[in-house]
Amino acid sequence: VRPSCADRADEADRSRLISTDRSLERWFVDHRAGWLNPVFEGLSYAGSFGLGWIGLALVLSALWRRWAVLGLTIVVVALADASATGLKAAFDRERPPERYAEPDPLVNVPDTGSFPSGHAATSFAAATILSFAFPRLGPIFLVLAAAVGFSRVYVGVHYPLDIVGGAVLGVLIAIALRLLVTARRRSLQGTRAD
Repeated sequence: VRPSCADRADEADRSRLISTDRSLERWFVDHRAGWLNPVFEGLSYAGSFGLGWIGLALVLSALWRRWAVLGLTIVVVALADASATGLKAAFDRERPPERYAEPDPLVNVPDTGSFPSGHAATSFAAATILSFAFPRLGPIFLVLAAAVGFSRVYVGVHYPLDIVGGAVLGVLIAIALRLLVTARRRSLQGTRAD
């Protein structure tokens, strides 16, 4: 049995974390630079459902004739999106516009919960898979994924912790998929050798 003071400490830590998360979101939204609005709106739209990432994978796959990369990107984006959607339903965290009336968000507010960010999950999942396939471009992919994630805070529809949660989810899904594909290849090679 845990002492009641431990419960209060956990609650206080959680409360401080959420309070800091909300304060950071408010600071970013209250300090928008008008000339940057179209940039972050564009990044937010490009990250929708991972479609920008699939387009990027298509171009890279065509240039390097590595079509399996396109297939893996589609699969990892679908897995990340489905996982984020399921977790959003489980956590059901309200979005910033549901809590704060001003300023208005720069994009349409989704009907789903806020945590974790689906844009961050799909972006980091795709960026991780593409980084495995094209290691020299990895830093560019990860910076782009971070920019897509941050865009969701900037436009006013997510908190920073939503982005962190989505990023972790996306990276974990991509790593798991890579391990699965690698194990499958080894298994098939072992079968052929016999």
